[in-house]
Amino acid sequence: MAQSDHSADGYCTKCISVYCNGGHRGRSHDLLCGVVSEKAYSLKNITEGENMAEKDREAVETARRRKAWRKEIQSFFFRLSFMILLFWILFGVIFGLRPMPNEDMSPRISAGDLMLFYRLDKKPGNNEVVVFKKDDQWYTGRVVARGGDSVEITEDSELKVNGSIVIENDIYYKTPRYDDYVSYPLTLADDEYFILCDYREGAKDSRYFGPVCENEIKGKVITVIRRSGL
Repeated sequence: MAQSDHSADGYCTKCISVYCNGGHRGRSHDLLCGVVSEKAYSLKNITEGENMAEKDREAVETARRRKAWRKEIQSFFFRLSFMILLFWILFGVIFGLRPMPNEDMSPRISAGDLMLFYRLDKKPGNNEVVVFKKDDQWYTGRVVARGGDSVEITEDSELKVNGSIVIENDIYYKTPRYDDYVSYPLTLADDEYFILCDYREGAKDSRYFGPVCENEIKGKVITVIRRSGL
């Protein structure tokens, strides 16, 4: 062991023990100093290993949190995409929503009411309310005659189907004839419907633009959300 490893008063700076040059005591010190140095080196390695292990654990934990965060983001966007697709299928393919723009269906449906209609039913029956498009305009009306029927609006403002006057208990208005638009009696083709509004005076319906074709019907109204309830 070099002299520089010992202080002036004979103490070893490595193991802090009395050092004697030569002899049994000197050799004992050399053995002791070697053991202490080896233990100190081992302790240093252990400490460094523990520090490295701690850093590794922190790195693993950080990577785990990042992975969990990415997985949560992916799950969120998957659920969002699913909800958008489901909403589109429900209200773009199966059902539809339309506000009632005027009082043409009063008093059953008032202006501002929201109508939910079923898109997949394109063959409505008599007295059913439908939503349809005519000349790129949306309309709502009630079916009063179907394909093969003969329709007539009399001079007395009465509705006739197949020669018989139709008694409409839920309609509180007369059905005036629009002389300038449709000629009567009118026989409907197989894919045609004669549709009238509930508020008969002045409303735009089949008395104005004629029969409605099946492909112009967008759906059957199944419920109405009242404006006052929104």
